Amino acid sequence: MKSAYELAMERLQKDSPTVQLTEKQKAELAEIDSVAKAKTAEREVFLKDQIAKAEATGRYDEVQQLQEELVRDLRRIQSDAEAKKERVRKA
Repeated sequence: MKSAYELAMERLQKDSPTVQLTEKQKAELAEIDSVAKAKTAEREVFLKDQIAKAEATGRYDEVQQLQEELVRDLRRIQSDAEAKKERVRKA
């Protein structure tokens, strides 16, 4: 007799089967992650330095703009990486 969990997993497997990735695809996904992490680190270092300089000079409106820019950039980098990874998975 199967448990509810096993039955649910079977239904899930029928609805959306697990995709097996090739070694090349795995390497491409790892490269995409690596590039995204590097871009993220680069933007964080640059903008946090700019934020610190703005805070030191008392330009708090600029601090807020830079913080918002940092959030936007990080989201953009992440969404670009996810889109690239999805293309690799579907290839």
